[in-house]
Amino acid sequence: MNTSKRYSRQRDIVPAERIAACRVTVIGVGAIGRQVALQLAAMGISWLQLIDFDVIEESNLASQGYLEDDLGKPKVAATAELCKRINSGLEIQQVNDRFRRSMEIGNAVFCCVDSIDIRKLIWEAVKGRVSFYADGRMSAEVLRVLTVCDSASRDYYPTTLFSAEQAYQSTCTAKTTIYCANIAAGLMLAQFSKWLRGLPVDSDLSLNFLASEIAVFSP
Repeated sequence: MNTSKRYSRQRDIVPAERIAACRVTVIGVGAIGRQVALQLAAMGISWLQLIDFDVIEESNLASQGYLEDDLGKPKVAATAELCKRINSGLEIQQVNDRFRRSMEIGNAVFCCVDSIDIRKLIWEAVKGRVSFYADGRMSAEVLRVLTVCDSASRDYYPTTLFSAEQAYQSTCTAKTTIYCANIAAGLMLAQFSKWLRGLPVDSDLSLNFLASEIAVFSP
């Protein structure tokens, strides 16, 4: 395949040399993480690691975009299969397990888990080993994207890791929408693209679809 044609329409937005040098880890391939992985595969990432211990259930079809044929499969396996269909040259590593501190990871990490306590664990484990870190959070029609790629954002990010008791608890039927997950993933990849180009990155971006409100903060 002619890669110059394949990526010709994004050439000035996603620098080919910079993205080729990135090894990316996606932790959690549920609603947001699955979309992040698919978009990374399409953008031309060369090495991708997927970490998740979960299997696909019926409740994941509408909210996370998995296929009916995927039911019962590990999420990492189903996501990796589709990523390879998008980009056959992609080197992909499946880790069908919980994230562990001892795991080897890429130099860029997308944290897409649904627990604040797990976010704390991941951050403590990877903060000294990554150049780019993005955390996607979502509840129903509200999303938040946090990005760490410099000293100011490294100082700011830990202040967003509040206790589990302070987290908003939505009902089980109002937790996830596929369109919100897609947009959250897109915003995370937009920050990644800006970082690749050496542009200023938004450290904290929130979007409320119901209220049509957006808030951006950079320390």
